[in-house]
Amino acid sequence: MAPFNLTPSNPSTFILMGIPGLEAAHVWISIPFTMFYILGLWGNVMLLYVVSKEQTLQKPMYLLLCMLALSDIATSTAVVPKTLCIFWFNFKGITVGGCLTQTFFLSMVSVLHSAILVTMAFDRYVAICNPLRYTTILRKGRIAKLGLLCLIKAVLFILPMTLLLSRLPFCANRVIPHTFCEPIALVKLSCGDITLHRTYSLVIMFVVSVLDLSLIVLSYGLIFRAVLRISSKKAHQKALNTCTAHICVLLAYYIPGLFVNLTHRFGQGIASHVHIILANLYLLISPMLNPVIYGVKSKELRDKLSKYTCRM
Repeated sequence: MAPFNLTPSNPSTFILMGIPGLEAAHVWISIPFTMFYILGLWGNVMLLYVVSKEQTLQKPMYLLLCMLALSDIATSTAVVPKTLCIFWFNFKGITVGGCLTQTFFLSMVSVLHSAILVTMAFDRYVAICNPLRYTTILRKGRIAKLGLLCLIKAVLFILPMTLLLSRLPFCANRVIPHTFCEPIALVKLSCGDITLHRTYSLVIMFVVSVLDLSLIVLSYGLIFRAVLRISSKKAHQKALNTCTAHICVLLAYYIPGLFVNLTHRFGQGIASHVHIILANLYLLISPMLNPVIYGVKSKELRDKLSKYTCRM
């Protein structure tokens, strides 16, 4: 049966094309996308539920992990439902306001995610370099304030970029060859001067990436210096093991993100559908992997997750 054609002709809307060149395979591509989304959603919701129920898990590391889980849920949920509407029902229209909202939300959550990873690196630094004062320094109230600061930072950084986008005049051709609205795609549709927006975007990308990564490297530099001073091999290994999960999450987030950005900006020889699939997988796989990484690396969390999973 042919899919419903719900593509609007209203000039005040944008048209999301999905994956140009692979329209015939949209339904098949939706299967792994849906599977990754459901697995990621289930894993993160389960993590939030278990931490909320277990008093022993309400420690700084797990509370920060819950913030990361919320940002993971927000990231995939901002993209997947609309993408599946395109794949299943050919519903390609999105209003200008809806497109700008999606762009703002995705960019804001990306900055928020990075800020949470920095806070988690600080948490590991305090846990290893100042263990006796760990619970005093990182109380629940302070964790909540740090989370709020991360959110405020993300909103303040991304809101001006979205406002600049909203002021750009768009050309008659409003077709976006993608499954979701991204800033670069919207800028390409503009008929106006994009110099200010492009400059601001590059500055924000540089500041967020360099500042956050510098703070993470500084935290781990201090951690490794402290670990090397430990004479006991067992204590040495235990200290490093507490950082393993966070390091894996960092690698799972920053390396694919860097690869997707570099191929998008400099991979002109790569087919457009490859760019689009990579961009979608980046937004789906990291949220799916994070609960798995912490579940595997943290015995305390793994045991509690197993306890609640067996009850179902």
